[in-house]
Order: sequence, then C-alpha cells, then structure tokens
Amino acid sequence: MASLMQNAPWVEDALAAADCVLPIPLSTLRLAERGYNQALLLARQLSPGKTQAQWLLRTRDTPAQRTLPRAERLANLNGTFAVDPLCVAQVAGKRLVLIDDVMTSGASLHTAAQVLRKAGARHISAVVLARTENDSP
Repeated sequence: MASLMQNAPWVEDALAAADCVLPIPLSTLRLAERGYNQALLLARQLSPGKTQAQWLLRTRDTPAQRTLPRAERLANLNGTFAVDPLCVAQVAGKRLVLIDDVMTSGASLHTAAQVLRKAGARHISAVVLARTENDSP
C-alpha cells in the first residue's frame, strides 16, 4: 500500500523535500484494539529514515469520527493532538509530511497540522492512502 501512495503524483517529491514524516497517532484505546498504528506502518515504509512517531501525540481518546459532520469532527478533535514538549524545538522550521491511511473530511489532518504550525513547522503536507466520500453536511 505504501508503494501505491509513493507512486501517486507529487508524493515522492513531497517525501524527498520533507525533513520529517509524522504518522497521525491513534488513541491508546484504538491502538490497544488494533495492536498497531496503520499510519505509522505506512510512514515507516514511505520514509524510514525520516519517520518521527514521537513528535505528534494524541492526548485523549475521541469518539469515532466517521458518522459526524465536519464541524462536529473539528470540535471533537479540539485539543486531541499536541507536540511532545521535548520535541517542540525539533519541529520548529521543519518541512513535515503527515501520513494517514484514510481521510474523510480532513478534520484529523487539519487539527494535527494546526498544532504543528503553532509549534513552528515551516511547511506541512499530507499523504493519505484513501479518500472516502464525505456524506456529512
């Protein structure tokens, strides 16, 4: 699946230009259910030498996003992501690529990017494996 992502237009260039690649973190509950973070596995395949799984943290569990309209998704995610306080200096000025498996409304990516931008990231791109239809109003 990472090969499919890498062969999509502009992805290889974005990964090459990135200082670091950050997977969207799972909640501890979801990680315990699955046993792995699919975004982390993809990030490690896409750019093993640039993957930083500790910089972006998920600070709380949230209800499933898939049934919520975009506005509720954004509100649901408010305060969910944070940059590890020990890594803020490393984020500043960096070109980052966020990796996720599926994007519906983009609320998770948007919220994570806001936190990284606030920490001083210079440029943030996102790469996802799949884009679902967003039926939410």
